[in-house]
Amino acid sequence: MPTEISNLAYIHPTAQLGSDLQIGPFCFIGPNVVLGDRCILDSHVTLVGHTTIGCDNRFWPNTVIGGEPQDYSYRPGAPTTVEIGDSNQFREGVTVNRGAEKEDGSTRIGNNNLLMSNAHVAHNCRLYNNTMLVNGVLLGGHVHVHDRAIVSGNSVVHHFATIGRLAFVSGGCRVPTDIPPFMLSAGSDNPEIKTVNVIGMRRAGISEAVISVIRDAQKLLFREHRTLAAVREHFTNELNGTLPIELLTLIQAIEDQRNGKMGRAREAARSAPYTERKKTA
Repeated sequence: MPTEISNLAYIHPTAQLGSDLQIGPFCFIGPNVVLGDRCILDSHVTLVGHTTIGCDNRFWPNTVIGGEPQDYSYRPGAPTTVEIGDSNQFREGVTVNRGAEKEDGSTRIGNNNLLMSNAHVAHNCRLYNNTMLVNGVLLGGHVHVHDRAIVSGNSVVHHFATIGRLAFVSGGCRVPTDIPPFMLSAGSDNPEIKTVNVIGMRRAGISEAVISVIRDAQKLLFREHRTLAAVREHFTNELNGTLPIELLTLIQAIEDQRNGKMGRAREAARSAPYTERKKTA
């Protein structure tokens, strides 16, 4: 279908637009925005900053993408970025801030993510692929949310925390530490690892045999509080030395977390020097 742009929308002459777009009334697209093919902007959508957006994304009313980071150290006008992949959905009132001049200076969102109403993605965050932020989720700066993770409604994630692959955070949580992959956490304050995200793992096509191994690992790690070395030795003997990648991923994530500070592996990035990423064509 041909591009349709409301005569009530404003698009800066230097913005780069793809084909087959639908841009509704009262949308605002700034001068440094690149918008891919087949994107839909319903109405009252604001795209600003050095923002690059892929194809087949949809933006519901009152979303603001690429606004300045809410960070005292940011110099107004600094060319930090937002980079968004394909087939994401940004529901009503979602805000995504561009990077501050820290780490690589970019806020990045991958493919097939769903950000529900009034979710907020702060500066220098990274959402990988197929993640879900439910209504009212707030991500502090530098948070990483890995593939297929779900953060439930009105949860607040501390800056530099990591939500692991296929992790599930229950609604209304305050999340000050990393949540390891495949784990389900709950509790309004300092959420505890309650069990394994079995439903999510099955939906991702992970075998029942591997799910059983992760279940056993969760019991050993979070109920019996065995050391990582003891858990690795247990499964090496149990599985004749062939450990599934999911188990190795879980053990590595917990090891990284314990080697970090305040339960967050990525705290080391707080003092890392800023290196501006060079855009490629």
